[in-house]
Amino acid sequence: MQKPHRIVVPLTANVPVFEAAVAFEVFGRPRQDFPVPWYEVTLCAMVGDGPVRTAEGLSFDGADLAELERADTVIVPACADLQGDPPPELLEALREAHARGARIASICTGAFTLAAAGLLDGRRATTHWMYAAELTRRWPAVQLDPNVLYTEDERIFTSAGECAGLDLCLHLVRLDHGSRVANTLARRMVIPPHREGGQAQYIDQPVPATESTSLAPVLDWARTQLHRPLTIDDLAVRAAMSKRSFLRHFRASTGTTPLQWLVHERVARARDLLETTNDTVDRVAERCGFGSAQSLRVHFTRINQTTPYRYRQAFDPAR
Repeated sequence: MQKPHRIVVPLTANVPVFEAAVAFEVFGRPRQDFPVPWYEVTLCAMVGDGPVRTAEGLSFDGADLAELERADTVIVPACADLQGDPPPELLEALREAHARGARIASICTGAFTLAAAGLLDGRRATTHWMYAAELTRRWPAVQLDPNVLYTEDERIFTSAGECAGLDLCLHLVRLDHGSRVANTLARRMVIPPHREGGQAQYIDQPVPATESTSLAPVLDWARTQLHRPLTIDDLAVRAAMSKRSFLRHFRASTGTTPLQWLVHERVARARDLLETTNDTVDRVAERCGFGSAQSLRVHFTRINQTTPYRYRQAFDPAR
């Protein structure tokens, strides 16, 4: 039997409970009916400090930092103290985990912990937009992009706010097990199946809109029509809006344009077909609405940093 992928979540004092729970929601629940080995999740903290208390007053008992020595992936949740430094023992453990090849990810202001460990120096990273200026002030060597949901730089991943942490965790599942498993999990959690890391954060919106707004039926419909040459007019008519109102509402709700959204949805569909069918690249392009294999290759390579052929080989070298 294949050994489960081991995920370790190090906790620090006053960690926000939601960020601490994100990894457990995605990776920690048993998924016996999934066709792949699932994950094993472990909490850890500073030994000798007693239970870790969250910002909400809950207490967690966890293992000690030695667990990081056995982690395949380390997920660092948000930190409460953005002015001080994390425990030096934690920073050293993170550096050692990365040096031996573990995948390192942060949720929200967990990027401050990775930056303090020196793991983000010279790397592209993100954090919650409200705290981006502070992270840049403290660690100017970080190539911070405060306008995206999550980033990937080799084996270092960072995400923006809490919901972007969920997006990043689903992205890790997709990297490990493919789009079909990640999308099935997203449906179980009743969240959008995949939001690209480059999608904009919601900045200065009193009530940030999501796909759960009135646009959701239109987006769901569009996902079933990706093989067609959809236009903005088609989407606006489906939403019963004028073109101008639809464009404004779409940008406010998703942080991107309809055409950019369609390209990303078509590429996501192409990934799924490349993983789960023997369709030729030409047929995949046709089913995703790209019109030609060349158009698919251009957009697929731009978004995934690899070609459709190499992507398919990575998931099934025997093809």
